[in-house]
Amino acid sequence: MMARRRRRRAAVALAAAGTTLVTVGLVGFTPGSAVASSHREAPLIAADPAADNTDVYAFVSPDRPDTTTIVANWYPFEEPNGGPNFYPWATDARYDINIDNDGDAMPDLIYRLTFSTDDRRGRATFLYNNGPVTSLDDENLLFRQRYTLQLVDGHGRVRTLVESGPVAPSNTGPASMPDYRALRDQAIADLPGGGKIYVGQADDPFFLDLRVFDLLYGGNLSEVGQDTLSGFNVNTVAIQVPNAQLALKGDATRNPVVGVWSDTERRSMRLTPGESEPFGNWVQVSRLGMPLVNEVVVPAALKDRFNSQTPEADRRIPELVGRVTDPELARLIQASYGIPAPATPRNDLVEIFLTGITTRAGGPIQADLNSQLNNADVDPRRFAASEMLRLNMSVPPAANPNRLGVLAGDLQGFPNGRRLADDVVDISIQAVEGAAVSGIVDALADGDKVDANNVPFGAAFPYVALPNNTAVSQQQPGSGAGGTGGTGGTGGAGGAGVPPPAGGARFDGWGPLQAWVPAWLPAWAPIGVAAAALIGAGGLLLRRRSRLLPTVN
Repeated sequence: MMARRRRRRAAVALAAAGTTLVTVGLVGFTPGSAVASSHREAPLIAADPAADNTDVYAFVSPDRPDTTTIVANWYPFEEPNGGPNFYPWATDARYDINIDNDGDAMPDLIYRLTFSTDDRRGRATFLYNNGPVTSLDDENLLFRQRYTLQLVDGHGRVRTLVESGPVAPSNTGPASMPDYRALRDQAIADLPGGGKIYVGQADDPFFLDLRVFDLLYGGNLSEVGQDTLSGFNVNTVAIQVPNAQLALKGDATRNPVVGVWSDTERRSMRLTPGESEPFGNWVQVSRLGMPLVNEVVVPAALKDRFNSQTPEADRRIPELVGRVTDPELARLIQASYGIPAPATPRNDLVEIFLTGITTRAGGPIQADLNSQLNNADVDPRRFAASEMLRLNMSVPPAANPNRLGVLAGDLQGFPNGRRLADDVVDISIQAVEGAAVSGIVDALADGDKVDANNVPFGAAFPYVALPNNTAVSQQQPGSGAGGTGGTGGTGGAGGAGVPPPAGGARFDGWGPLQAWVPAWLPAWAPIGVAAAALIGAGGLLLRRRSRLLPTVN
């Protein structure tokens, strides 16, 4: 049995269940869905932060467009001053980044990291470092970690890409680590075939106002404009690889679309006083693809189960399909703000969420953007509708990236993958309100009023900002990483981009798609309506901030 089939940790997902998907015309497709955790989104994973996926990003590298960069983050809400243990990677876990290039909702490639620890403190000290650290092999650095990176293919064959790679440490403060950028640069390693990898700490790139959980921003949009994650750090894996290495049959021209999600696996633990020993089979405990699915779409009773399962198994829990076709968030907005919820079933959200945007799935959005069904060599009989982050690697980086992505006519943005600066909260709020088919809801056009990260992203790999080293409670707006924060252009890793013109930009349809539609796509694949590609949804209200959402014609 192929390893990928053994990996069906199963999962629930907004995905699909036979009956509902029939209404969308997914004849012959197997609905599935997967991926999506975020910051402390389910009861069990909230107690295991080292294994908690927070976000996944996938975008064509802005400075190397023949490559794709995937950023996967773990360990939410890392307060910079959280000593003495700070934030190590778990040595008894497996951290996976999964790639599905043929649309069957199972991984064709798994980039798997495992960690080891060299703790030199012993009985001598409680300090993480006992002097300034100027290099990763500085004798003052007493707590060190290293990783092994393996590539597992769909047949279970394993190849080691990096052995004993250095991990950039937690940023313990400006006196201890006066030049964290130098440490981060030392932790960037080359991969066989022209890729790169960085493993270490970074500023949390996700920006949003999380007071959505206080009766939807106070019940009157009075609780907005506060970046909940400003000043916090995360543990980051950033991988950059040639597009051909990710594509089906190694051909990114014929098969440019891939699906991406991350997950964490653990084993059972045998505890004795002062000691622990892992044993038994590996079990998936967390996973993430599209932002905020498990937080905002999945009901409380199913959150832990959702985290434990993989995309291809989601169809076995049909009650979750209703969370997409009749999203709770739209009904809550109607109750709180009097804005009528769009008519159900929400087949637009099914397409955005579960199949990717394509004319080949029989959905309402007449456009071809980011479904594996658009890959020339995909067997449509094996396609399984499932929730994951999908990226069309043939869409080039935008000259002027826009935080609103596809909604603002920037086709490289969310939901076509996800760049660091894409404002997924604002986009998602509009999507759940039906903007993909009926236009922007003006009453919610300001979103959560958090439109960008508190510190700029970098213009070159690994693109994420340097980790903060000032207590969150002491940081001033925009101060970021205590003097060691990331630098770089606003457009770089994901385009903070140019704001829409005064008065709001208007989306003029899918004409821009014509420029890069592969020649092998049939002429009947019309590209026409719907700013729908705009993201994804079922209820994804949350992920990034917003200020103005352009009007959609």
